[in-house]
Amino acid sequence: MKKKEKKEKKERKGFFKEFKEFISRGNVFDMAVGIIVGGAFTAIVNALCNNVLKPIVNWFLALILGTDSLEGVYTFLKTAYVADELGNPTTVIDLANSIFIDWGSLINAIINFLLIALILFLIIKVINKVHQMSIAAKENMEEAAQKRREEKEAKEAEEHARLSAENSAEAPAMNHNESAASAAEKSDSETPSAEK
Repeated sequence: MKKKEKKEKKERKGFFKEFKEFISRGNVFDMAVGIIVGGAFTAIVNALCNNVLKPIVNWFLALILGTDSLEGVYTFLKTAYVADELGNPTTVIDLANSIFIDWGSLINAIINFLLIALILFLIIKVINKVHQMSIAAKENMEEAAQKRREEKEAKEAEEHARLSAENSAEAPAMNHNESAASAAEKSDSETPSAEK
């Protein structure tokens, strides 16, 4: 019994430890941020579609069809009429009791889908363009930095070669000067001995 309980406790601890590792990974936080940003993004896209583009589309449809919107476009399969106070049917259609196909809602849903898809496409295209521009700018900066490094190395090599050339030119002159000085010293040392 006790072995089973200990095993269950270890499994629970293992489960919570595993859950803690899962939560502490960056992927979960990235996912949470993505969901929050996605919700905000959805609100922006819906507002743009419903408050800007959809009225323009409805205005065009009103020009073409002569109605304010597509809300009243129905195909009735079974029509029910509203009854007056005496119970006689009137010419007013009772939508709650009628069976109909609501073409207007279907067309509005299709238009909404197309508008949202268009807006998302344009936004993603802009984001991709900005991303490509940032990558190109980064590559240009890296190329410029590489070019500066190469120019600096070339200048350093040129300076080193110049200094080496100067040192090698000075070395024979020094040897010549040293040999002349030693010859002069030798002749000076020989001269007094001859006088003695």
